[in-house]
Amino acid sequence: MRFERTITLKDGRECILKNAAAHDTEEVCRTFRQTHAETDFLLSYPDEINMTVEKESEYLSKKEESENEVEVCAFIDGKIVGMAAVSTVGGKYKTKHRAKFGISVEKAFWGLGIGKALTEACIECAKNAGYEQLELDVVSDNIAAINLYKSFGFIEYGRNPKGFRSRISGWQELVLMLLPLKQRK
Repeated sequence: MRFERTITLKDGRECILKNAAAHDTEEVCRTFRQTHAETDFLLSYPDEINMTVEKESEYLSKKEESENEVEVCAFIDGKIVGMAAVSTVGGKYKTKHRAKFGISVEKAFWGLGIGKALTEACIECAKNAGYEQLELDVVSDNIAAINLYKSFGFIEYGRNPKGFRSRISGWQELVLMLLPLKQRK
């Protein structure tokens, strides 16, 4: 799925939201590792990330060609500073109406509106792909993210008290959230 939009950040800079191309693969890998090193709220630690440039290039190509999945990157001055993805929960009839959503932004760019713009882009892409429900898990201590998701209409539908086992803080509770996208006819 293809996506491209230019936004103005809170500090006046221009940010381009678009699919990463094959020549962006090294930058995608760098950003992924950096964002995962900067916060304890994401799924994996940098030493657990085993992506290669070749594998990531294939992944990005598949996402760009997909009709129902997308990887959107936030570019400032040609540098990727954030990423978000919409992926199918499953290809079976009982789950094909559901998509999952994930996002990460480099810490130096927090508070500028990039997370909001990436969330908005992913909601739009999920709707365009025909999904009826967009889902995410978020660490309960990540209040800024929870408030962002609530501002878009995401609702909490459960909690997993031992969702993550952090090397830093022990157990992390996950808040399970979903956004209804459309009603089934």
